[in-house]
Amino acid sequence: MPAVESPRGTFLISLLPTKDLVGAFLAINILACLVVLLSRKWITYFSKPTRPSSPDLEKPAPRPGVREKVTRKPGEWTSSTFKRPIAAPYTDWDVHNTKPIPYRPFRYGPKYFVTLGLRSMKWDEWIELDNHYLKYHADKKKRIEQRGEKCFGTAPEAMDGAIELLEELCTYLPERYPAMFEKTPTGIANKVTNETFNITQRPLPEDPMATAARLVQDDLAVMIERADGEYYLLAGAILLAGFWRLSDKFGMRLSDIHTSGDVPQYKEKLEKGMMNFFRRLKPEEPVLRNNYFIQVDDSLPWSHSIGPEDAETVSWNTAEKNKAIENHFFRSERQSLRRLPRSGAVIFTIRTYFEPITAIVKEPYVPGRLASAIRSWGDDVSRYKGKEKYAEVLLEYLDQKHQEQVANGLEVEKEDEVRKYPL
Repeated sequence: MPAVESPRGTFLISLLPTKDLVGAFLAINILACLVVLLSRKWITYFSKPTRPSSPDLEKPAPRPGVREKVTRKPGEWTSSTFKRPIAAPYTDWDVHNTKPIPYRPFRYGPKYFVTLGLRSMKWDEWIELDNHYLKYHADKKKRIEQRGEKCFGTAPEAMDGAIELLEELCTYLPERYPAMFEKTPTGIANKVTNETFNITQRPLPEDPMATAARLVQDDLAVMIERADGEYYLLAGAILLAGFWRLSDKFGMRLSDIHTSGDVPQYKEKLEKGMMNFFRRLKPEEPVLRNNYFIQVDDSLPWSHSIGPEDAETVSWNTAEKNKAIENHFFRSERQSLRRLPRSGAVIFTIRTYFEPITAIVKEPYVPGRLASAIRSWGDDVSRYKGKEKYAEVLLEYLDQKHQEQVANGLEVEKEDEVRKYPL
């Protein structure tokens, strides 16, 4: 039985008339091409995940020059010529109507990654103010008066950095928020609270960190590099931190601040990268990061659930377990890090956002994603975040709200099309 070889294989053609050979070849090759094409589409279709995979959003964004070798000696800093770009006015900002940015910096499981989670910062967005300003301002004022140096302070070697931070705020805030702040010959005026601050008087009327704290909603920390190459917390105004006290951490090395607080996997995954980052940080390369916690009481300044603020030790062990969902709050932080050009001090701004869980679950995708994120915590992260005290009630509630959203038509697979980290 005669046979003909083709690139696609051997085909028997004994049953075909000779005049149909050309047509047979064409038909066979067209059919083969269609089979290959359809096979590829079939494989592609069935290999798609049910939900698009998210990128590793917590990885730091690349920053030019971050790996350049640092040649200066530890603890020495030569003033930089860098000048921060003038901030664009936030023209439609209003102290009563501008809502907080809804940061939701949690990701779907099943894995929870412990990373620095840094990304580049736009200069206009260094300090964020909103319609919670007056409450934060009142809380800070009260705590400065009642708790004094337990909440703020400046070591002598950090004074230049603290004053530079205050000067920088007095320049930036009138640029960015002209509706609220006005630069004066001696400092700054708050047109909403009718306060004026003299930052040229010597000695200053009060600790520069206390004055800086009165201007913004953020907590503030100043890290100074010493001759041993380590960074130390030597100035700060920590008034609304919720879970930690400045008096416990003041004067500590950066690493000790984290290890004393039992930050999960700090030694294994964070310490080396953080030390290198601080050493190489340039004034022109500010960064941001976000984190989040669950709190089971409604106090922004201090979470009483973990114990009285003046107790010798505080921990999640004292918190009541499985309180009603109305007592659960979502606490997130937006932290900025930048090096000041004159002093070389590294500045943390720590802006806390505080909302009831019952409010944020109304947002599309939030209950399902938050439940998945909480379930992804390992044992160390769970202990650190106090999961045992609220998981049962909270997860049941989040699951219920997620199912309600799905039943009402939420298309889970489209989430990546409508949100961008850390929102």
